[in-house]
Amino acid sequence: MLLLNFAAVGYGLAAIFAVFVARILFTGLTCSLSHVPGPWYTRFSHYGLKFQTLTGRRMHYVHSLHHRYGPIVRISPTEVAVADPEGFNTIHKIGSGFLKGPWYSTVTAGVEPGIFAMVDPKKHAARRKLFARAFTSASLRQNWERIVRQKVERAVEQIKAEALNGKADVLKWWTLMTTDVIAHLSFGESFEMLELGEKNSYIKALESVFIFTTLRKELPLLYFLARLLPIQSVQNIVQAQNIVDAHAVRAAANLRQNGHSANLFGNMLAECEAGEKSDLTPEKVQAEAGNLIVAGSDTTSVTLTYLVWVVLRRPDLQARLEEELAGLGDGFDDAALEKLPLLNAVIDETLRLYGAAPGNLPRSVPPSGATFGGFFVPGGTVVETQAYTLHRHPNVYPDPLRFDERRFLDQESLSKQQKQLFSPFGAGTRVCIGLHLARMELRLATAVFFRNCRGVRLADNMTDDMMEMQNFFLISPVGHHCDVTLR
Repeated sequence: MLLLNFAAVGYGLAAIFAVFVARILFTGLTCSLSHVPGPWYTRFSHYGLKFQTLTGRRMHYVHSLHHRYGPIVRISPTEVAVADPEGFNTIHKIGSGFLKGPWYSTVTAGVEPGIFAMVDPKKHAARRKLFARAFTSASLRQNWERIVRQKVERAVEQIKAEALNGKADVLKWWTLMTTDVIAHLSFGESFEMLELGEKNSYIKALESVFIFTTLRKELPLLYFLARLLPIQSVQNIVQAQNIVDAHAVRAAANLRQNGHSANLFGNMLAECEAGEKSDLTPEKVQAEAGNLIVAGSDTTSVTLTYLVWVVLRRPDLQARLEEELAGLGDGFDDAALEKLPLLNAVIDETLRLYGAAPGNLPRSVPPSGATFGGFFVPGGTVVETQAYTLHRHPNVYPDPLRFDERRFLDQESLSKQQKQLFSPFGAGTRVCIGLHLARMELRLATAVFFRNCRGVRLADNMTDDMMEMQNFFLISPVGHHCDVTLR
């Protein structure tokens, strides 16, 4: 009887394997993208792309395929990567009809998608309209610049104190700073992580939710099985969503108690209560606040970290930047910083090479299909562009791998294509709603850091390998730290 059971299991596994192989072969033989250049195996399966995604190498992998196969390349049986200026414009121009792809609905399954993942253009436009006024440069300066400046100065104080005693990890402190900023603006209360020197339970829970969301998208079966494991560390990740939800409820109560001026969303709800048509409920505000914290913390902190790293590797550039900033009076503000040519050129060149979200922006081809570089792509196919490749286009940015701040010193000299392809915050109607806040933080943090920490240098333990980029939608240094010293 035992032998029969083993035989039955063996036949069952063989049958499952046979179905698996048959499905892959059928996919490859019927692939509607077989005429598009790309590795032969991308006709048959998504697993090669999934592997690259899960190992943090997706953007590098797609970039290498463009080098080998050209600007239009098949990366899976249903996905095409596009890296030419004309194709970029076709996909992202206003009214193009290329809607956000199914990836967005998958990663937000079971939760409020928020402005980031909304697919319907009309719903997105209505939600964005409520955000737009609060996130203008003028509104941010009037209402929030003081708060941002306080947190920037606190972060630099902590960095300087540690650097004078040995070394300071700027990635750590920039992350705590940007998270405190966006939390204060979103929830109307500071997480005080700059004072604690570490992330709080809410942020750790958000990071766990993001890990599980990625796993659910790429390997749904493994995600399902992981939830069943009776291992405490795994169950802590599973329960992370409950921590996030509980904090959101508290934030909503805080909003009602502190009045409409307590945070960005209070102003939005005040508009709704005054009679403007909107579906923005307190529950959706909670979800949007959580989305903003994810989008507004690791993004700006990573870019700031790379900015410090590239400047400190160029003593001549560091000296010129410190000299420009030294010319400011002590009472400088963000408006004054926006007028400094070198500061802003350094920020823009950092965003070109080290913008925090340079990976894929998937869009669904309209039902009528589209043609890219002479290759017809049928409706329903997912097409993607990635800033990582576009920002390294040799015909648009000469010597593209070199950090050269002079590219942006004279904004008037930038070509039409350079302006069009420069997309560190996305493109078209889906450009990041928080870009003015991000730029304010980048300007203030860079200015205060290089004014207050003149002569700072990279710590002796730092190597270029530590700063290699890994890509889990956002980028981060593989070493997970960037140490500086004033000793």
